[in-house]
Amino acid sequence: MSRSHTIVDSPIGSLTLVAVDGLLAGLYMEQHRYAPDHATFGPRDPTVFAAAVAQLEEYFAGERREFDIPVVFEGTPFQQTVWRALQEIPCGETVSYRELAERIGRPSASRAVGLANGHNPISIVVPCHRVVGSNGSLTGYGGGIERKRYLLNLERGQAMLS
Repeated sequence: MSRSHTIVDSPIGSLTLVAVDGLLAGLYMEQHRYAPDHATFGPRDPTVFAAAVAQLEEYFAGERREFDIPVVFEGTPFQQTVWRALQEIPCGETVSYRELAERIGRPSASRAVGLANGHNPISIVVPCHRVVGSNGSLTGYGGGIERKRYLLNLERGQAMLS
C-alpha cells in the first residue's frame, strides 16, 4: 500500500490531501479535529492529485457541485456506510443526523451516525458539512463551525468567511 500527500491552498486555509495507491483517502484542514498524525501521510507527491486539486479549485470558484474523484475509505463497515450516504446529499442541501440514520436503515443510530460523520477522513469531497442538527443548527464539524458555514454558504452561492 503506497501513501502520498500534498498540501494546497484554499479559501478556508491549507488542505492536506492524502492518497492510498493513487486514490484519495484523506482531505484534512488545518487544526482538523480527527486528522491522523502527518507522519502516516507518506511522502509529498503532488502528481497524484492533479484531478482532485482541479476539482477543488472549481468547487471553491462556485463552478463545481459534485466531485467525481475516485476515493478509498479506511474505516469500519458502519463508517463506510455513513460516508457513502454522505455522497448522496445534493450540493446546497442539508440533512439532519436523524435523517441520515434513517437513510442508511438505522433510524435509532443518530449518535453513531454523528460519530462516523465526525470521523469522515475525506472532508469536502465526502460532504459531512451537509449534516446539521435536527433544528437546522450547525453542530460539530472537524474543521470548525466557521468552515462548515462557509462551505454551506458557498454551495448556496453566498460564501463569505467571517
